[in-house]
Amino acid sequence: LTRIERGVGGPGVQLCKRTNTLVSHLRNRRLTGLQLTASLNSTRKTLVSTSTVKREVYSQFLKEMIIQPGIAKANLGLSREDVTMEDHPLNPNPDSKWNNYFRDNEVLLQIDKDVRRLYPDMAFFQRPTDYPCQLILDPQNDYETLRRRVEQTTLKAQTVDRSRSGVTNVSSPGKALNLYPSNEYEVLPSGCEAHWEVVERILFIYAKLNPGIAYVQGMNEVVGPIYYTFATDPNDEWKEHAEADTFFCFTNLMSENRDMFIKSLDDSQCGITYKMESVYSMLKEKDMELYMKLQEQNIKPQYFTFRWLTLLLSQEFLLPDVIRIWDTLFSDQDRFEFLILVCCAMLVLIRDQLLAGDFTVNMRLLQDYPISDVHTILAKAKELQDAS
Repeated sequence: LTRIERGVGGPGVQLCKRTNTLVSHLRNRRLTGLQLTASLNSTRKTLVSTSTVKREVYSQFLKEMIIQPGIAKANLGLSREDVTMEDHPLNPNPDSKWNNYFRDNEVLLQIDKDVRRLYPDMAFFQRPTDYPCQLILDPQNDYETLRRRVEQTTLKAQTVDRSRSGVTNVSSPGKALNLYPSNEYEVLPSGCEAHWEVVERILFIYAKLNPGIAYVQGMNEVVGPIYYTFATDPNDEWKEHAEADTFFCFTNLMSENRDMFIKSLDDSQCGITYKMESVYSMLKEKDMELYMKLQEQNIKPQYFTFRWLTLLLSQEFLLPDVIRIWDTLFSDQDRFEFLILVCCAMLVLIRDQLLAGDFTVNMRLLQDYPISDVHTILAKAKELQDAS
């Protein structure tokens, strides 16, 4: 290189400069790699610190929100709130703590009904968790489980019939109508709690902290996959704190998705009606023939996309496939726009069946989607996205 540089000035100098540039580039890449490693270490420390704080905050939520008015918590430093003339269970005042307690029970009963049937084809949510909440189950304190609160809230009645011959028959209509789901699953031993009970607690605390939206049926289907992911993590630390971590992940997700659960916003641009119509608008752009077919048969997007969008497809596929879809959704910067593309891809992939079917056949297809290979669906959605 030196000989060339001396003998032929131009090319030798250029080659030398290129070599120096390459060396400089490699040095910069090495520095960038070191900076990235330092950044990742810093990010991990920040994550651990943030997670610790969040978990402590969640413990405070448990202490403040899963208690009965009037129960002493002397060992936790809380004062006793006895029933008084000013505030008692029959107090009609909207600001009464007892009144709030009974309103919370109405929400809790709906949550309890929904979480008990969460993914019924899987035994996971009925199994006991390896890390039950000691704050709730510790016999040393006065906290009660939400399960016991539901059992105490549900009214039990018996019907007494006396025949002409004097024979008395006593029956429990509630049991016959399955009004009391507390006996639906085998009762776990003292000190244990099922995974569905953890999910119930997460949703109850979310409803308490967000009274504007509270609890809407279907939220259990959204929180379920998040909790399952944390609770089955091979890392015991993440598994131990699955409840708190799930709560904050669910809260963050709902901060982006909550408008679809608020009825008063249904017809706004951020509401569910607009999102459902967006699926058809996308389909009209990508496949006019299929769009016209659905229009001719008067198959409205509300008939099937409402569930697809609000529940993020969690009821259309098996749980492992739902997690795979969510992995792609959440990694996309415009995740809810990509969800519309996924819904559109699901329609395009069964276009031949939809074009050949009548109203009844097509409604059955859309409400019980026939394709189970989610990779095919995601690939089609990406193809539609790239073609936009």
